[in-house]
Amino acid sequence: MGQISTSVELPAAPDKVFEVAGDPNSFEKWLTLHVKFKSELPAELSTGAKFTEVISMMGMPNTIEWTVDEYEKPKALAISGTGMAGVKVSIRISVEAAGEGSKLDLSTEFEGAMIVGALGKAIEKQGQAELDKSIEQFKALL
Repeated sequence: MGQISTSVELPAAPDKVFEVAGDPNSFEKWLTLHVKFKSELPAELSTGAKFTEVISMMGMPNTIEWTVDEYEKPKALAISGTGMAGVKVSIRISVEAAGEGSKLDLSTEFEGAMIVGALGKAIEKQGQAELDKSIEQFKALL
């Protein structure tokens, strides 16, 4: 299993940070692994809601059937899903007050028969670079 994560302090209120981070409609504006949605997004997110998204890592697209595992506005969004070749992915976004702004934590876990050994490490390394780029794009949106 691979894991990547980051934590960043931002000069915006937690509500504003979560408004962008916790809304799948904004993924295309900042989340670099997002390619497109293959299903309609739920009108309002809630635990148990489902949607389908195409993501890409290392130039390899994968369609993920997401389920919302946790949705606590304006604090947390956790989604998990399974894609082609049995790849399992989970993403957790959490926001809390920090100083005069917010702290955003974002973590991803992935596993699958094909994500082992050297390929797993390469995906982890590339994933961390993509996550860092995503956070820079997120900061620019705020």
